[in-house]
Amino acid sequence: MTELSLVVGGRGDDRERAIAAAVPVGVACAAIIEGIPSGAAPLNELPPEVSLEVFRVAPGCPCCTGNLTMRVTLNRVLRKSPAKLYLSLSDATHREQILLFLQGSQYLELLAIGPDIRC
Repeated sequence: MTELSLVVGGRGDDRERAIAAAVPVGVACAAIIEGIPSGAAPLNELPPEVSLEVFRVAPGCPCCTGNLTMRVTLNRVLRKSPAKLYLSLSDATHREQILLFLQGSQYLELLAIGPDIRC
């Protein structure tokens, strides 16, 4: 089962730095990042012993405009069975709806919702 943490608040760089600080060494992890990266790339500067696969999706609320994109990306990530998944959201206005989506029957046996990471 993959533990999922929502990463919310701050700017994109702040969320990426928070993910970089939270990724455990020697554990297969993945991150789905909403939005386009800025010039800074904190996730590209991780040491080689940190295993983090990054997936970027177009900006837009995953429960409104980006549901199909989020579902496809999430399914691709979960096929690889990472131990930890970080979902970075540029706007957490619909956090509860996103959690309902993630707790749906199709993900019930695949995801364990962990604590949020707030920036």
